[in-house]
Parts: sequence; C-alpha cells; structure tokens
Amino acid sequence: MIRKPGMSVRLKLTLSYAGFLMLAGTLLLGAVGLFLLNYQDRALEVMPVVMAPSGRDLIKDFLPDAAVVMLLLLIFGLLGGWVLAGRMLAPLTRITAATRRVSTGSLTHRIELEGRDDEFRELADSFDAMLARLDAHVAEQRRFAANASHELRTPLAITQSLLEVARNDPDRDSSELDERLRVVNARAIELTEALLLLSRADQRSFTREPVDLSLLAEEATETLLPLAEKHGVAIETSGDITAVRGSRALLLQLTTNLLHNAIVHNLPEGGIVRVRTTASTTSSTLTVENTGEDVDPQQVWTFTEPFQRGTERVRRDHAGVGLGLAIVKSIAQAHDGALSLAPGAAGGLCVTVRLPGGSMSFGDG
Repeated sequence: MIRKPGMSVRLKLTLSYAGFLMLAGTLLLGAVGLFLLNYQDRALEVMPVVMAPSGRDLIKDFLPDAAVVMLLLLIFGLLGGWVLAGRMLAPLTRITAATRRVSTGSLTHRIELEGRDDEFRELADSFDAMLARLDAHVAEQRRFAANASHELRTPLAITQSLLEVARNDPDRDSSELDERLRVVNARAIELTEALLLLSRADQRSFTREPVDLSLLAEEATETLLPLAEKHGVAIETSGDITAVRGSRALLLQLTTNLLHNAIVHNLPEGGIVRVRTTASTTSSTLTVENTGEDVDPQQVWTFTEPFQRGTERVRRDHAGVGLGLAIVKSIAQAHDGALSLAPGAAGGLCVTVRLPGGSMSFGDG
C-alpha cells in the first residue's frame, strides 16, 4: 500500500506536548490578568483614583511580560516534548528495527527489551515469542523437507538399482525382481499417502462431526488384531462413550497409528497394549500405553518428529515410514487438542491425546 508522507509520531507527540503546555500557559496567564484587574477594582475602593493604576495601564504593562512567558513556554514545550517523545518511543524504534531484520529473513534476532512491564515491553515480549515459534516452525519444516526428500529418494534409488541389475543380467529370475519391486513400490505409496494425510491435517481441510473415540478404539483394535497376534501382543481396551467433534477418518487414523506404534514397539513376547478412553465435562482423552524396553525421557520428545523411529532410523517389519506419531500430533493439533508422551512406569511408552469434549448426540454421522 502506497501512503502519502506525513509527520512522524515523535513530531506529533512533540507538537501535542507543546500545544497542551501553551494552552495551560494561556489559561494561567489569563487567570493572572483577571486577578490583576479584579485587584485594581478593589484598589480603587480604598485609595484615590489618582494614585491607583488604570486597567489599561495594567494590561499594557502585563502583556509584554506575558508574551515573553508564552514564548519561553513554547520553546520549552517543543524542546522538552521532543526529548520526552524520543525517550518514550525508543522501545518502538527497537521493535521497528527488529521487524525490518525479520523482513530480510533473519528469524534469530530477538528484541529482549529490558525495563519494567508496560505496553511496549508487552509488545516486544509477544514479538519475541512469535519469532521463537516461527523460527522453530521453519526449522521443523526444513528438517521435514530434508527427511522427506531422503525418504522418497530411497525407494527410487532401490528401484533404479534393481532395474539396472535386471538389465545387466537378462537371465535373472524375474519373479524375485517383481516381488522386490512390489515391496519398494508399496513403501513409496505408503510414504506418499502419509505425507498427503499429514498435509491434510495441517491444513485443517475437513468437516467436523460428532465422533465417539471409544468406538474408534474398538475399530482400530479389530483391524490390527492380526498384527498384534503375529507379534504376540495382547490388546486391552476400556472406557465409556467419549465424544468429540472432528473428522472421523482423521481421528480413526490417529487411533490406528497409536495402536500400530504400540504393537510394533513392544516386547518380543508377552507384550501388552492398553487402550483407554475417558471423558470429562470439558475434554475427552485417549490413552495408549504399551510394555517394552525402558525409554529415555530425554528422547521422548523426538518421537513426534517426522521420520524418527525410536532412537534409530532403521526400518523393521511393519515399522512404517516414520510418520506415525508426527501424524498423530498434527491431527490432534488440527482438532485443537494436545499430544503428550511419557515413559511407562515399567517400560514402554504412555501416549495421551486430549481433545475438547463434543456433543453426545451422534446421529447418523
């Protein structure tokens, strides 16, 4: 937007200070003039007229001095107002300089305005907090882009290698090549679908409807029961009706990802997964807890980073593409909820998703 040039805020404040000071001086001098005239009228009552000064003489003698006083007040008001306005607007100058640095792409700069709390300090602190969140978000997006590029490049590179081997060895068994290509292609499709789902959750491009988390937990359990039996893991579900408002498909994906993660990362034999839903007057909670090895509390926060599979980036059977908990976190945030992770008391991981409570009327949705 193109704007016409105008006076600076400092100049406006200076003129305002000087104007108010001149107004106050005019009122004060006017009051003094009225006092003198009133005093002259009372003096005529107690002394001869020839000895008392006339009102015209008083005004004539008073006006030059009043003009000098008004001139001094104007000079003092302009100079003092300019200095005071500069001191008051100094924090705003620092904030403006910081915004200009940010506009050039620097997100590491912080204002860090010192002094007691006031409107400028509150604005500076809010701006610093915004920059910190923006810097963290940009860094996360850069890591995500780098990891996504790496993950997508891997199946393509494998496919290229398999095709080159097949071309150099025409007598090679094609059935083995077909099977390996099928596995690699399935992994690429799985990764692409996960990226699309993550993008959909981030954009919040879905319709909200009443959903019962307890029913989604039962549906996800039935779907993943064969995988649990294969890994020797028992699934225990509990909870009453837990109502939320959101996308049924996304919330089912959230529940399935949590349950899948709890099954795969469990004890080799005799593992347990506990799924629990609870509801209160203001929120609904889904908790998935599994047995397993002890988890380092310092590493828990990294599990929601895209493409992080525990402490190692190693693909195992059914290990997924490393976007499971990242998708869960994104879906929870898209539903105005929160995801929290904590090491289990006896090993494993306890994952809690807390969402705003919804209506108990589910209708046909």
